[in-house]
Amino acid sequence: MRRASVRLRAALGATLVVALALVAAGFLVVATLRGGLADTARLAAENAARGTAAQLAGLSDTRAGRADGLDADEPVQVVAADGRVLGASDPLRGHGPIAGFARPDPPGEDAEHQDSESDSDSDADADADSDAGPEPESARGGAAEELDADSESRTLSFPVDDDGEVTYDKEDITGTQEFDVAAVQGRTGDGTPVVVYSGASLGAQQEAVSTVTRAMLSGLPVLLLVVAGVTWLVTRRALRPVEGIRREMSAITASTDLARRVPEPDARDEVARLARTTNETLAALEMSVERRRRFVADASHELRSPIASLRTQLEVAAAHPELLDLDEAVADTVRLQTLAADLLLLARLDAGERPAEGRVALDALVREQAAQRGADRHPVRVAETPAGGEVRGSAGQLSRVLANLLDNAQRHAASEVRVSVRRDGGDLVVEVLDDGPGVPAADRERIFERFVRLDAARSRDEGGAGLGLAIARDVAERHGGTLRAPAPSGGGGRFVLRLPLAGS
Repeated sequence: MRRASVRLRAALGATLVVALALVAAGFLVVATLRGGLADTARLAAENAARGTAAQLAGLSDTRAGRADGLDADEPVQVVAADGRVLGASDPLRGHGPIAGFARPDPPGEDAEHQDSESDSDSDADADADSDAGPEPESARGGAAEELDADSESRTLSFPVDDDGEVTYDKEDITGTQEFDVAAVQGRTGDGTPVVVYSGASLGAQQEAVSTVTRAMLSGLPVLLLVVAGVTWLVTRRALRPVEGIRREMSAITASTDLARRVPEPDARDEVARLARTTNETLAALEMSVERRRRFVADASHELRSPIASLRTQLEVAAAHPELLDLDEAVADTVRLQTLAADLLLLARLDAGERPAEGRVALDALVREQAAQRGADRHPVRVAETPAGGEVRGSAGQLSRVLANLLDNAQRHAASEVRVSVRRDGGDLVVEVLDDGPGVPAADRERIFERFVRLDAARSRDEGGAGLGLAIARDVAERHGGTLRAPAPSGGGGRFVLRLPLAGS
């Protein structure tokens, strides 16, 4: 089952659920049908018994056998208090009282008289039973019990012949059949207490239940096959786009062509959303791979220049020591070291390195960075702002961000660089301004890409490798902040660093 397809599992699961539901419903239907038919038979038996009892009210006990209800084919019997059978229908004629029911109490007599009569009743019963012949198994036994209502019903079995008619002829008995027998107390016209027993066959009930059961058992496999087939077809159709996505993903994996996309169904369902998400993932992966490819190419290009320059100077120095330009060699070495450090930091950021958890006073970092540039050609002027407040993160990485922003501003400034720190809601905002030519609107996002240098800063003598602003934005985003280059209110360049304040 572990290797079974989704279609097979769905078909089997749906079939199992439907089968359980149908079986439960079948049991409920059969139980309801059986109960309803049993109630109908019980009501019919009771009505017949009451009808016969009503007729006996106009007859004496000697004429009780002439009641109209005793000419029925169903078992009907009239029994006196002393156990005498006063009348019976053809199926029970000549047999003793129906067993399993109590006999009526003679009215107006006390318990002592009842006890004295019990022995004579027993003798009379024995004489009547001996005159009527042996009592069949279905009509024997049953302890006497008091009737605390006008009627009582029991389910009893009687011997029947091939036609389902009650018979006590040993040659005609082919089986037994259950009857719902109702017992109703009454009196004859001369005041004799009697019990009228009337039975209604449960054969129709049993036949109806058997028919319904057979119909459900025969229809269940067909219905389950239909459910399984429909579920299979519906699942197959629903999963067809998924198979298309799988094939295309397999082809993309084999070809390593990340420009390909999986087909997107027209429907607005889960499969369509899966296809769109897959294509978005492929697009992000393609962009990431392309970005990494350009990064490697640009890094190789940027490393090649200082390494080649340094190698040339060393080779010249080896051949002509007097021609060695030591300052240039040191500058190339420093440039190479700085570039390697930048590449290492970017690699750590790309790997998802989280900044160290600490509380950093951003205004103190700004003043520290400005103080280090006091002797530069374009000094940094810090605006007096009562900012205060701290941010969470790495003091070293945030210092790197500020240094890169100030270096970039000094590189492009005409005369001065201004920096300020202020609160803005739940953020601390650092704004760096210079009076240089500024950043063209079309390049205000492009300058944050790696190894991007605008035409005015292509000289490696004046500009860096194009990683400073990219590193600054990546570090800001890792600290939950942003770094943008919005349009300045006046001229020059403007960079805005926004970081969330540290909570208490």
